[in-house]
Amino acid sequence: MRYSIMVAATLSVLALSACDRPAVVVAPAAPAVVAVPVPGPAGPQGAPGAPAEKGDTGATGATGSTGSTGSTGMTGAEGAKGEKGKTGGDTIVVVPAPAPQR
Repeated sequence: MRYSIMVAATLSVLALSACDRPAVVVAPAAPAVVAVPVPGPAGPQGAPGAPAEKGDTGATGATGSTGSTGSTGMTGAEGAKGEKGKTGGDTIVVVPAPAPQR
């Protein structure tokens, strides 16, 4: 295993270094002279254009119809009736006296 890593590293270094090409030096040619035109002064402003014609107004759209009324819902079921309560017997209700003001 140790030797295979060393062999692979050595081969990759050799392969990458073999791709290095020496640079070719070329003497530059004489620069070409290019004439650049220079813009002149601005000309006079042109005459204004004719006013545009006004277009026709579009037709009014149709009014939508009213929707139909929904149907009435069903009545709910009636609840169960409670039993009648017992009449009072000998129960006494005591109401305490209000506390004195401090």
